[in-house]
Amino acid sequence: MATDTLASTTDPGGPAVLRRVLLDNGALSALVLLVVAMSLLSGDFLTTDNLLNVGVQAAVTAILAFGVTFVIVSAGIDLSVGSVAALSATVLAWSATSQGLPVWLAALLAVATGVACGLVSGALVSFGKLPPFIATLAMLSVGRGLALVISQGSPISVPDSVSGLGDTLGGWLPVPVLVMVAMGLITSGLLGRTYAGRAMYAIGGNEEAARLSGIRVGRQKLVIYALSGGFAAIAGIVLASRLSSAQPQAAVGYELDAIAAVVIGGASLSGGVGKASGTLIGALILAVLRNGLNLLEVSAFWQQVVIGVVIALAVLLDTVRRRAGARPAAPGASAGGPSGGGRKAAMNAGKFAVAAVVVAAFAFGSSLWHSGSDGGSKPKVGLSLSTLNNPFFVQLKAGAQAEAKRAGISLTVTDAQNDASQQANQIQNFTSQNMKSIIINPVDSDAASPSVKTANKAGIPVLAADRTVNKADIESLVASDNIAGGKLAAKTLAERLGGKGKILVLQGVAGTSASRERGQGFAEGLKAYPGIEVVGKQPADFDRTKALDVTTNLLQAHSGVDGVFAENDEMALGAIKALGSKAGKSVKVVGFDGEPDCLKAVKNGTLTATVAQQPEELGRLVVRNAIKAAKGQKIAGSVKVPVKVVAAK
Repeated sequence: MATDTLASTTDPGGPAVLRRVLLDNGALSALVLLVVAMSLLSGDFLTTDNLLNVGVQAAVTAILAFGVTFVIVSAGIDLSVGSVAALSATVLAWSATSQGLPVWLAALLAVATGVACGLVSGALVSFGKLPPFIATLAMLSVGRGLALVISQGSPISVPDSVSGLGDTLGGWLPVPVLVMVAMGLITSGLLGRTYAGRAMYAIGGNEEAARLSGIRVGRQKLVIYALSGGFAAIAGIVLASRLSSAQPQAAVGYELDAIAAVVIGGASLSGGVGKASGTLIGALILAVLRNGLNLLEVSAFWQQVVIGVVIALAVLLDTVRRRAGARPAAPGASAGGPSGGGRKAAMNAGKFAVAAVVVAAFAFGSSLWHSGSDGGSKPKVGLSLSTLNNPFFVQLKAGAQAEAKRAGISLTVTDAQNDASQQANQIQNFTSQNMKSIIINPVDSDAASPSVKTANKAGIPVLAADRTVNKADIESLVASDNIAGGKLAAKTLAERLGGKGKILVLQGVAGTSASRERGQGFAEGLKAYPGIEVVGKQPADFDRTKALDVTTNLLQAHSGVDGVFAENDEMALGAIKALGSKAGKSVKVVGFDGEPDCLKAVKNGTLTATVAQQPEELGRLVVRNAIKAAKGQKIAGSVKVPVKVVAAK
């Protein structure tokens, strides 16, 4: 048996080596199987352009994850990297544009900002004795808040030289991919060839033993978290280059993707295990999953389920692996003997089996929940919505799908989840699929520009729904006038208050064009009513629950409030809940959108009025125009869907 084992391990044959590598690395096995499955399920996947898209889409997550690898190897956690990335990018854009610093100096300042955030987190963990979860959770909030303070809630354009990082070399090789590879090599070198790297593994394996062996654990943790912050800053710069702007709300939730990539890649959350190559594979698995699910037109809601299942399975596999590693060997057998070798072989086979099951489930589920594809016989149109966590956009989607069904076309709908970077990925995927036309409801009008330009170069007509795209060519904008709607809201609220009174304003997601335009229109409309005083203005992120809390807090700070303007209906409903019996009576509330729940509230008298858009009609019109654009027919550059005030009698 020993002879057979020796022969198999020293067999120079290529197939044997490949088989052994795959069995020893469950993440690599899963990636290979995913690529094979996707190639069979979608003819658009295994193309040069799409594979490069996958690399670009993995870049930011991978760079963040490389930094998080240092932390997880040392048995820590870093929840702040997404916020630190956004803060660093904002510092770069602000210092280079508003302050006039040279771009190279602004970039150094951005990286220094990331390192400083990491040092603060490291100091809280090392010397403040805070759990890493709490210390980095605090930094998550601080980083995001500072990004919003510096930017005043609005995106800041980056210099052209920074935008160039999001372009390609030689017209085909994406720069973000090169940065990702370079950061991976640096990570590998630090982990495998430096004292700091060896200290990370020692601390993660047994912190007390590391301390007794002479390692200055506190100092090393400062280095570890500083590295994580520095890598986050570089990821933020790459993200800003892709979007041609620094978004204060960028990279929300990216810390979870980064942690998932590290764990999927084979690192242990208990510390002591992890490597750069595994992290890269984990990031690529997430990117391939998202790209593939888009190409297969899987429902945006099911995509979140699939990603969650994969992450859960990866952590479960990590738990099983640690338990198996902790199990004592049989009496009389060494780890290298037959029993140890058999256990290792069983574990490897188990990892490969889990990978195969995950991919099989993915392939089966993709086929089962394929959203209406008919094998390519129908013309394809792509629609990327900023979010489907809002009834307005759910209605827009319903109108678009109804028109697509009537016209006999295949409509692929994706959900950007209010993430400009994720939306850029979706538009790139649509371009790779050679959609006949693309519709975008941008998360941010400036950030959508680079991906729309890519579609422009590919000759695919792009239309905008509800919000326009700046600095790119669009065939048509089909939208309600948010500024005009804001003015209508101001006029309605002021007249119901008799031209005087104290009011609160609930703002949407900071930095979004809808919030800016509605707020601008409302402010302009109030100029005609000097007796109206805005005593409180706070963001509630277009969310009903947040609006409930924000309104409750503002009412504590400001007595005698007479009215509330909410920049969407969801927040208006939250404000009504906070006001209780006062809503619609002593305190007038005006919303924006005209969603069904608010129309009922208007009828019941708790909501004074809403500026009603027609989202279903908007969806129908934009798909109708997209079909015309795909056929080369001329369409109007701007199509306005009427808005109207629906008010209580």
